[in-house]
Amino acid sequence: LIDNYDSYTFNVYQLLCALLPIPPIVIRNSSPFATYDSLLSSPSLLSQHIDAIVISPGPGSPDVPADFGICADVLKLAPSIPILGVCLGHQGLGHVHGARVVKAPEVMHGRTSPIEHSGTDLFGGIESPFNVVRYHSLIVHEGSLPPCLIPTAWNTDESTGRKLIMGMRHRDRPHFGVQFHPESICSQHGMHLMENF
Repeated sequence: LIDNYDSYTFNVYQLLCALLPIPPIVIRNSSPFATYDSLLSSPSLLSQHIDAIVISPGPGSPDVPADFGICADVLKLAPSIPILGVCLGHQGLGHVHGARVVKAPEVMHGRTSPIEHSGTDLFGGIESPFNVVRYHSLIVHEGSLPPCLIPTAWNTDESTGRKLIMGMRHRDRPHFGVQFHPESICSQHGMHLMENF
């Protein structure tokens, strides 16, 4: 679990602890690893197999290295490791592959919204629509997705009618992103979504 200095990281950690036989390793996005290579060569992690990586929510923007830290390298250099990006992690998945991250039509801090989804991957076996909690002021622009990223969930913005991307996956890598917070107690099906990951 890569912590982007967000208070919700603890909630993600607790959700993962409920699902996993052992607690996940947590590292901050800025220390002590400067690059993905140094993460993999760390003596403390060398003996441990990395099964998957979750990139936590966080403040800021994925195009600011101080905000996103090691996460950009992880998304670029770990093509075979399953990765789930939550909120900032989701935006980073888009940014790393060339999508534009822009201001959302409306700031969504602690608000519940219905989302629809494709019923695949993370959303297998989950009703559509369902309600999730959103804490964000940026979004991955739906018109800028490169061919390698596939939208899997969306919310129809009431003021503009735009279908805002709430979930996506990489076409060839086991990399997924959700703009909302499955770890929030007010999000429906958060545990199911994490089990699917």
